[in-house]
Amino acid sequence: MRSAVWLVLIACVVVLSYLILKKRLGIGWLTVFGAHMALAAIALYVINYSGWVTQVYIPINPVTMGVVTALGVPGIALLLGLKMILFGQAM
Repeated sequence: MRSAVWLVLIACVVVLSYLILKKRLGIGWLTVFGAHMALAAIALYVINYSGWVTQVYIPINPVTMGVVTALGVPGIALLLGLKMILFGQAM
């Protein structure tokens, strides 16, 4: 099982590297991705520590950062909804 995960990881890295080199994407996409990641961290920090949404804490980890980076503000709403539904936290 572990070797299958490593095989999939290596295959994904190879395909991603091929696509990046083929399309000749510059460093620009890294700066945009980094900016989105920083804004996602700031948004999660504000939600957790501002008191706007009481009794709800969304941990800042790679999964939540990825969701908020990819989806933006609807990603925060998704995480809040999932936390309320799965863990029974009321607002």
